[in-house]
Formats: sequence, C-alpha cells, structure tokens
Amino acid sequence: MSKINVCLSCDDAYAKYAGVVVASILANAEKEDEHVFYILDGGVSEDTKKEFEKLKEIRDCDINFIKIDEDMFEDYKAVRTHYYITLPTFYRLKIQSLLPDVEKIIYFDCDFVVCTTLKQLWNTDLGDNIAAGVLDKNSKRVKENNTYINAGLIVFDLNKMRKNNIEEEFLNWTKANIEKIKLGDQEIINEVLKGRIKIVEDEWNVQSSNFINRSTYTKHPKAIHLLDKPWKWASACIHKKEYFKYLQLTPWKMDEKEYKHWTFDNEIASWFAYIKRRPLFLFRPGFYAALWAWIFG
Repeated sequence: MSKINVCLSCDDAYAKYAGVVVASILANAEKEDEHVFYILDGGVSEDTKKEFEKLKEIRDCDINFIKIDEDMFEDYKAVRTHYYITLPTFYRLKIQSLLPDVEKIIYFDCDFVVCTTLKQLWNTDLGDNIAAGVLDKNSKRVKENNTYINAGLIVFDLNKMRKNNIEEEFLNWTKANIEKIKLGDQEIINEVLKGRIKIVEDEWNVQSSNFINRSTYTKHPKAIHLLDKPWKWASACIHKKEYFKYLQLTPWKMDEKEYKHWTFDNEIASWFAYIKRRPLFLFRPGFYAALWAWIFG
C-alpha cells in the first residue's frame, strides 16, 4: 500500500504530547502499514528531535521536521480566541504550501491517541470533497452547518486544496471576519470548507472530556481526542489511561513510582475533583446513557 502521511504541529513544550500521538499510531500499525510523519516545527530543539528519532524503535517510519517561519502567520496572530488555541494550531492553514510535494495527509492535534491502524481512514474516498473529519460534539454548531467537524483530526486532499487555492480562501475569510472568530482555526476551516467536507464515523474522533461528556459512548474508539488534558492532575478524562499507556512507549516515559502516581493516585483524585465540581452528576441523563453503553455497549 502507499505510505500513510501524518502531520502534527508543535513547539518544544508540546513535543512530548505529539510524541504520544506518534507512538500510538506506530504501536497499532499493521504489518504492511508504512508511515511518514511531518512535524510542523514551531520551535523544536535539536535534543527533542533526537528523542523523536527514538520512536522508530517502536516501528520504523520517516519523521520530517518542517521549520516554520512565524512571519507567515502574522495575519493569524491577530485572531483573538481561547487561551488554549496557540499559534501552531494555525500552521495547518498553510499546509498546502508547507508540504508542496505531499498529495494527501491526516492531520492530528497533539491531544490524541490512536487505537487502531490508520489504513481505513487513509483510504477514505473523499469524492469531490476537500477534507474529511468527524462531526463536532457541539450540536448547535452542527445544526447551523451540517458538515461542521471537530478539527482535531482532518484528512486533507492537498492536491484539491492547491487546485482551489484554499490557503488564500482561509486567509481572506479570516481577514473579513477577524472580529467575530471565536474558535480559531477550527472555525476558519469549517466556514471556508462548508459543504466540501466528508463526514466519517464518530469512532475516528471520540471527543472525550469525562465519563458523561463524550461525542460518542463507543467502547471501541479508533482515535480519542483528549479534550480534558490527561497530563493535568485530576483530569476528568475517562480515557486518560490510554494516554499514559502510550506515553510509556516514548522517550518521555515515567518511572514505575511516577507511573503509579499518575494512574492510580490520579484516578482517585479525578473522581473526587469531578464529584466536587458536579455533585449532582447522578441526576444527569447523560450519566445513565454512558453507564448503559459502558455495561452493554
């Protein structure tokens, strides 16, 4: 089969999390899968790049760092949005230029773990569409735009992006709407590509905050979007054990004592923190829907 191209954006601070994404992909690859990773480099040190090379011990692959000139993103620096949306998330808006020789790619945010081979997703037939992804869990956004996806995972047809000059469309829409953008690059992508996005099954982007708040209650996720970050103490993310499992395959793995602290002790702290924050969770219909799926799904 052809090589599966995967892209992530990070700086040195987020490199470890990007490494977990890469590790999870390599750990779940099938024998014939070949991967080429492109890291849009917003400031990754040489020492950290050497750590990335060690991920090849899981499975051989190609890892390429694409150095970013932040002057290219001056127009996007003016976008005022949530504090957790940093400049590297906007790098994908110029992906067709940054990767001029790549025809197609799967883009991941750094707060993901992948639980299966990417082969099925890679082979998705986009038809006339420019991209593919999973519907966002915010039903209001989807009601207003029935192809509104969560931008944490996107399959891009880069040839179609170049043919339609989507990069320029992104920039023009941003300039025209700079004062009202609330959700950064996700909003830009969805508004510009409205009606030109193929929707894939929910299991490819299980948007997971806690036991109740998930985009789907599937017991067999193919890729998990860790919205409540598992590297934060007492995170409510129900899938955080998956993150720590794949972290242990990376050069950033924890020793046995630290691992126990972040899996066992942290799990207890998470439940106490969640109950304190949501003391009436037993009265939420979503709790019973999630419980039913967990037991019988």
